[in-house]
Amino acid sequence: MKKRTYKTSSGGPAGSGKGSPLYKSDISAARWMAYDIPGNIGWIIYLVGLILLFISSPEYMADKVTAALTAAAVIPALLMLTGVIELISERIHKLDWTLPRIRLIRGFGALTLGGILGTVIAAVMMIYAAITGAVNALYVWLMFAGGILCGVFALLICKKYKPVEK
Repeated sequence: MKKRTYKTSSGGPAGSGKGSPLYKSDISAARWMAYDIPGNIGWIIYLVGLILLFISSPEYMADKVTAALTAAAVIPALLMLTGVIELISERIHKLDWTLPRIRLIRGFGALTLGGILGTVIAAVMMIYAAITGAVNALYVWLMFAGGILCGVFALLICKKYKPVEK
């Protein structure tokens, strides 16, 4: 099997001191799929909940606090999409199991951070909704569950990557 070398923007191979160090995963294909599928379901559910909240609950946006929370919930969605786009790019370049550190962070790091942040924001929205009754809780529950799935399973895959010894 031919060894792939990832070239960095500085021109040198990754991990050579000129670029980002390499990280390699020893995760099995079966475990990858067991983590990947729920993680993908998570970010999709989060986005669906957020979109439904925007289009189906205009009265929700009338309250300044809930409007601000909903606007803040867009940040985790953007992080999740950044991670997904990065992971698709990694697949296209056949970098599934060995990644430069920067790609690992942009991919799984963004998904993990987006999932955790999305869970926290959705939890705050649920608490506010319980106090004021100002939101359709189903959509926020979707966001909460999606954030948990995305964050946990992206983190589980990310933790399987270890630095490659030079």
